[in-house]
Amino acid sequence: MTWLQQYDPVGSQWLSTLIAAFPVIVLLGAIASGRVKIHMAAVLGLVAASVVALFVYKMPVAAWAGAGVYGALFGLFPIGWIILNVLFLYQLTVKAGLFAVLRDSLARVAPDPRVQLILIAFCFGAFIEGVAGFGAPVAITGAILIQLGFNPVTASCLALIANTAPVAFGSLGIPITTLEQVTGLDALKVSKMVGRQLPFFSLIIPFWVVGALAGWRGMLAVWPAALTAGLAFSIPQFLVSNFHGPWLVDTIAGACSIGAVVLLCRFWKPTDGWKLPADPSSAAPLPASSPAVSGTTASVFQAWMPWLILTAFLLAWGTPAVKSRLDAVYNGKVAMPGLHNAVQRTPPVSPANPKPEAAEFKLNIPSATGTGLLCASIVAGFAMGFRPAALFNTYLETIWQIRFSLITVAGMLALGNITKYGGIDATLGLALAGTGSLYPFFGTLLGWLGVALTGSDTASNVLFGSLQKITSEQLGLSPILMGAANSSGGVMGKMIDAQSIVVASTATRCFGQEGAILRRVFWHSLVLASLVGLLVYLQAYVPPFTEMVVK
Repeated sequence: MTWLQQYDPVGSQWLSTLIAAFPVIVLLGAIASGRVKIHMAAVLGLVAASVVALFVYKMPVAAWAGAGVYGALFGLFPIGWIILNVLFLYQLTVKAGLFAVLRDSLARVAPDPRVQLILIAFCFGAFIEGVAGFGAPVAITGAILIQLGFNPVTASCLALIANTAPVAFGSLGIPITTLEQVTGLDALKVSKMVGRQLPFFSLIIPFWVVGALAGWRGMLAVWPAALTAGLAFSIPQFLVSNFHGPWLVDTIAGACSIGAVVLLCRFWKPTDGWKLPADPSSAAPLPASSPAVSGTTASVFQAWMPWLILTAFLLAWGTPAVKSRLDAVYNGKVAMPGLHNAVQRTPPVSPANPKPEAAEFKLNIPSATGTGLLCASIVAGFAMGFRPAALFNTYLETIWQIRFSLITVAGMLALGNITKYGGIDATLGLALAGTGSLYPFFGTLLGWLGVALTGSDTASNVLFGSLQKITSEQLGLSPILMGAANSSGGVMGKMIDAQSIVVASTATRCFGQEGAILRRVFWHSLVLASLVGLLVYLQAYVPPFTEMVVK
């Protein structure tokens, strides 16, 4: 029997909204307090969500259990699978002693830490987002930043802030193509609309992330690098999204941005002598490399080789042809007992008589991004001179080091799925949807809320895509505009979702500092999301911005 979701379980919209917010308040409050370990915060949030779902929303026990298990499994695969294998490669490069050469080569190309931040966190991170997504950019760029001398908490925050503007087109455009599947909105039109919103912020983010590190004066001293990175990313982002589609936006724009900044650094260097502040909690100092060693082309190539191998594998794994061949090897699905086709959304969140919610756990192990990362790590490990036994031992060490992080991610995703299948998230969404003429602004924040709760722009589009379409049609707004706003606003929620914070803290080895990370990035997230909301409001009502809306 199919269970119908209800969005006002206590007969009072404001009280139902307050109750629906309770699990979120418990989770984020526990994390932000700094006194609760992150995995225990996940458990507390999961308990709160379970109580609300079972006793207020009257969710069937079988569906509740299925949603929790389904979320936990998704937390381990593919997300935990990505985290584990990225950090496996990181551990190998540390053991091989290649980071000293890597540091020295970056110091020659971009000696200033602020330019290194732009190049690694924004440019390279955007490129990785385009081919992988699901936390890989934050893990990879955070790991590199701490070995360049950045404080671990600072590196986590900066990697999270930088991983915003590219997210809507991440992992070969999956968030936008998924929105088309959920709502019927033309993915090419949504791609065009997102490409007329996010480039403004792609231009801002390099300045913003440097400002977060070095302040206003420190940012002004490297404005040529920030402007070059922003323009070289935002212009291709607009062109590719509007004249090709959502699939290769980040890959092309990220590559253009990397090339432009590297080229600029051949002719320009900052002159103010700014240095990273000394911090005892930073990564252990790397041994100095002799000029005879670190300056050779062969040694620099060897230092970058693991990351080049990783990039090549991710590019290959992300192409449709390779994915289809790997899926042909094995692409299993398991229908989640008690949950698959057992829950049905109801109006106004969904159209009338929608299909029951599917819940099939995909075991596409060969084509999963994490598998590509594992293969890249093994190939890079052999290239660095590791023997099979050393690779195996390092892999076991990596699993042990991130065991609590894997538990945390599983708990966070279990919580998110219970709120989703229980209809709790939809209650919060309906509260924002009832804002009338201000809906373009608050509808954008709805996308932000969706990503903050689910950890994924794709999941936010699945959760709130239909609601955006229905509400915009009722208010006489463009469904394309508001569908795009859900993705564009959602990217700013990426830096505060618990899953991303765990990925960042794991990659930078600052376990137990998740509360500090959340407190530092929260206002960046809210302000940037509000600016996106303001732009969408202008596009909805105020000429000449209205001319930007895709018909």
